[in-house]
Parts: sequence; structure tokens; C-alpha cells
Amino acid sequence: MKLFLCSYRTAGLGLRLSIRAAPVDYYDVGKNGPFENGRRFHRIQTIRSVTEEISVSQRILSISGLRGVVGDGLDPEYIVRFAAAFGTLLEGGRIVLSRDGRATGELIRDAVVSALQSTGCEVIDAGIASTPTCGVLVKHHQANGGLQVTASHNPIQWNRLKPFTKEGSVFDRNTGDRFLEVLNKGEFNYKDWSGIGKVTFLPDSWKPHLDKILSLVDVELIRSRKFKVVLDCNHGSGAILGPLLLEELGCEVHLIGGTADGQFEHTPEPTEENCRSVGQKIVSAGAAVGFVQDPDADRLAIIDEAGRYIGEELTLALCVDHVLATRKGPVVVNGSTSRVTADIAEKHGCPFSRSYVGEANVVAHMREVRAVIGGEGNGGLIDPEIGWVRDSFLAMAYVLEHLAKTDTSLSEWVAQLPSYAIIKDKIECVPEAVPVAAAALQRAFEDARVTEGDGLRLDWEKSWVQVRASNTEPIMRIIAEAPSTNEAEQIIRQSRAAIEAVLR
Repeated sequence: MKLFLCSYRTAGLGLRLSIRAAPVDYYDVGKNGPFENGRRFHRIQTIRSVTEEISVSQRILSISGLRGVVGDGLDPEYIVRFAAAFGTLLEGGRIVLSRDGRATGELIRDAVVSALQSTGCEVIDAGIASTPTCGVLVKHHQANGGLQVTASHNPIQWNRLKPFTKEGSVFDRNTGDRFLEVLNKGEFNYKDWSGIGKVTFLPDSWKPHLDKILSLVDVELIRSRKFKVVLDCNHGSGAILGPLLLEELGCEVHLIGGTADGQFEHTPEPTEENCRSVGQKIVSAGAAVGFVQDPDADRLAIIDEAGRYIGEELTLALCVDHVLATRKGPVVVNGSTSRVTADIAEKHGCPFSRSYVGEANVVAHMREVRAVIGGEGNGGLIDPEIGWVRDSFLAMAYVLEHLAKTDTSLSEWVAQLPSYAIIKDKIECVPEAVPVAAAALQRAFEDARVTEGDGLRLDWEKSWVQVRASNTEPIMRIIAEAPSTNEAEQIIRQSRAAIEAVLR
């Protein structure tokens, strides 16, 4: 067995632990924490303290897919097993395959194609395309499912396989559990020479997605405004469809990172810190708005005409405000999303509810209540009219349509919305530390209304704080929102102090 030497530092706690371990699977089991239904986060050694992060070469495996560092846990052999399990689960048939522009994407694509063909699947290779485009293509080509190769906002050394159902949505829990059962059993439906599937290369894979977006907005009205727009694709897959969409809408596009090669110009997550240079370019270009996509283009951050970072949280809020003006119905967001969306739904007289964090949970709840719009506060808009997947392109089109209809600036529109300050913090730790942190937080804020299940959320009349384990990284997220930045920062400081006191 090959061994790897690795180490991990716990931020803010001054702790470091180095171990030797083989690659292991890190099971993200979702809403009920690390011990749901007898499964747990598998680690090589016993954890002596909740503050000691066991860092090993690892794969993060969950119902929403497989991710890891290529060459350090995410290897071709396991990729083949994953894809073979996917082909076996779907009993062959047509599968859409696409990828973002990372250098490792082609390697993973080759391993996936081999496994899918071997299980009798017909592979529709869409080449480099965004995650929402993959979801659209699954429905458009009446495929049995889809696989997107992308690590989203993770650093360049990471990659991922994200599976889709025949509805073009991420796996729900039942489908995900069945998939993991097939993968763990390892009994794959390999075909003989006569049953091997074929591969079809799809030209202009972006077109069905573009056509669907254009059908939902007033194209001529947007064109009449001739908006100047700065678009930062950051060398991700958004560079394929993003400029084409904006040009179709009559925009003068100032493009940043317009080659989909995965060579990121800045840290890939579209946070305020990572988008500062974009704001300067918006002002110098005299643009009406700036859009910043993450590498697989399912999330969108927005910057106004003055170069101010509007952020990811308001992406969903702005789109909800625009859509509910003409299309009434329920709205669904996750438990970590700003309350401004709840206020907007109330303004429009529409029902509002929250799901657990995670795209699969949001989609499942949207289906349950027949929501007309929903999403997550990470810049992820979900509109069933396009598909059951987060979509940055549709968000751009909705924002431009609203600006065209109302003849207002983006900053003026934002000023009309309820104002809150939301702060997102994190502590690197093992998943087993989260229940300990949650209990400490509850003791520190005994006057709050308690919601358990997806970590812990504490609510007051106009503010809240949540602590939960990340679905995608070995970290604990702490999110607080209040009417002012000072109040939100105070909640974060008190929360960190309470948590760090028990994790020392």
C-alpha cells in the first residue's frame, strides 16, 4: 500500500497534526451529521481531540458527487470505478458529459468515457461547458443522466465529478444512496465487445441553454439599452456561453479571463476579496454592471456601476425581486441565505421557506412546494423554467432585464432592498467538532430561537447566526447576519470566542 505524508493546520487554534495514511474516503452524509444511518466520516486513525484535524490524502464522496486533489486521492482508478457505478446505476443509455477548463479535466474525461462505454452507455461529449449547461443538455437530449467534471470554486489542484439525473438535477438523497451502494459493492455491469457504447461529440453545446434563457427575457428591450458590462469568467467554463449571451443581449462586453483553460487570474471563489480588481475595471470602462462567475458558472457575484461589490447574497435576492413582480409563487432558499430574500417574498405576497444547505436539498424542497424560484446565498439562482440547477447566466439576464425595464441603476435598485450585513467565517476542523461547537454556541446565546438539523441556527427578531459543517471542505462555517455590520461582527466575535473556548 502506498503511503502519503501530509499535515493540516487548524486555523486560529495553533494546532498541527502530521500523520502517514493511505487515501481514504471522506463521506459527506448530509443533514443529520457524520453518523447518519450507521455511516460515518471514515478516517484512518482515532481522533484524540475534536481540535485535531486528521489530514490525509482523501476523496470527498457524497450524494452530490466525488471531489479531491488529482494525484493525491483522486486517481484514475477510482474515477473509473465512480463512472462505472454511474453507468451501472442508470443501466446504460445516453449520458451527457462536460467539463470546465481545468488542466486535469481532459484526463478525467478520458477515464470517465472508458468506464461509461464499458457499461454500455452512449456518451454525448459536450466538451468544455458550464454546470448549468450540462443540466440543460441532459433534458434537451432526453439523456438518462449527466456528469460534469468540475471542482467549482476549489483551488486548481482539485477536480470533481458531479452527477445529474435524467431531469437535469443533482441527485436527491434516495438516488444518491442507491448510487453509493452500487459504488461500494463494486459489481459493475461491464459489457462484452458487442455491448460497448459509442461516443458522440456535440458541437455548439451551449446553444440549447442560450435559447432557453433568451425565451425567458425581453431580448429587444435589453438590446435597446446597449449596456456596457464587465464579465469576469476567470478562465472557467463560463467563458463559453457568457460572452455569447451578453452579445446576444446587445451588450458591449469587457471580458476578463475569457479563455476556458482553468488558469485562474484570481482565487476562484467570487468573494469580495477576490473581486477587487474587477470593480476598478468597471469604473474605468463606464460599465453599468459587473458579473463575476465561479469556474463552473453556476454561481454569480455582482458589482455595481461604482465598482462596489454587491456580492453573491444579493444575486438571488435581486432575481427573486425581479421574477416575483410578474410570476407569483413560493420561494425556497437554504438556511444560510440572507433574510433579505424572505423580506422580498413577503413584499410580493409570496410564500417563503428554507431548506437544509446544499443544492440537492434546495431542489428537493422546491419540488415539494412547487416553488417558482429559489436558490442559495452563494450566488446560485435556481429557476425551474430553465432547470433544476444553479445558473449564473440566467441571473445575468434577469438583472439586465430589470435594469432595462425600470430604467434605474444597479445601485439604485439595491438601495430599495432591505439592508442587512451578513458575515461568513470559518474554522478548519474535523466534522466531529461541529456538535461540540453547536452546543457551546447554544449556551452562549440562551435567548435565541433554536433550529437544529443542519448544524445549529439561532434566530432573533432581526438577526441570526448559524454554525454547520461544510458539505465540500473540512471546515466549520460560522455565518451571522444583522441589520448592521457592527452587529454582525459582534455576533461572529462572540460565536468564535464560545467555540474556540471548547476547542482549545
